[in-house]
Amino acid sequence: MQGIELEEKIGRNEPCWCGSGRKYKACHMAFDERINSFARQGHIVPPRRILKTAEDIAGIKESSKINRACLDEVEKQIKAGMSTQDIDDIVAEVTRSMGGIPAPLNYEGYPKSVCTSVNDVVCHGIPDKNEILKDGDIINVDCSTILNGYFSDSSRMYMIGEVSEDKKKLVQVTKECIQVGLDHVKPWTFLGDMGNAVHQHALDNGYTVVRQIGGHGIGLEFHEEPFVSFVSEPGTEMLMVPGMCFTIEPMVNMGTDEIWEDSGNGWTIRTDDGLPSAQWEVQLVVTEDGYEVLTW
Repeated sequence: MQGIELEEKIGRNEPCWCGSGRKYKACHMAFDERINSFARQGHIVPPRRILKTAEDIAGIKESSKINRACLDEVEKQIKAGMSTQDIDDIVAEVTRSMGGIPAPLNYEGYPKSVCTSVNDVVCHGIPDKNEILKDGDIINVDCSTILNGYFSDSSRMYMIGEVSEDKKKLVQVTKECIQVGLDHVKPWTFLGDMGNAVHQHALDNGYTVVRQIGGHGIGLEFHEEPFVSFVSEPGTEMLMVPGMCFTIEPMVNMGTDEIWEDSGNGWTIRTDDGLPSAQWEVQLVVTEDGYEVLTW
């Protein structure tokens, strides 16, 4: 069992672990006791190290300004005839001009500053000067930024020129899945509640959701606990509590949920049947009464 009850004990009159400067008994003691009650029932609870302080959240918001500026600039410039490398160039330029670092660049060997996933590419599409966008394409641009040690992460879908109605619907329903997920982010409930709601919305519209890849904790590192599944069951997965920061980013497929990895580059994931996939991503922090979206 992993949870706060297994971490170092703090005396009632000692400074709180959150850095507020207040005594533990007047700050997070009741909070920790509530988490411990869930842990004793056998639930997965968040370790203290992944909970974000007010200072952390402020830092993430500054990083997020760069992340959003990148995707805004892509939205202004993206069109048929440009290459996915052109998108990478835009993100790299905006990020560095604002003092940030592209988080994907050299992350576990990834060679570019952003991910560009076109049509049947589920995620981790690598920008390439020879991959030219054409009328009717849909593309996910997944941007992640580091600023002063704080990580932000979001992705958006873009439709190029005249896109078929079935692709438009896929993009729209996938965006709706984000809102459905957000509507189910409530402190002291479970990630499985949120993930199941997302899954059901996709299924209700005739789509499938990728099982092997999901959202993740983020803030002080690129990928933190927990893994966030969007094919989960209610009452399962990690307990959501104020201060948890993670992404909602379901990958919704028009056909099968089966996927495969391009062995040539070790990164790019595609749908097994060649049908389109779509993804939107937001980064949020759980609050006392719900959530706050930090990056979109």
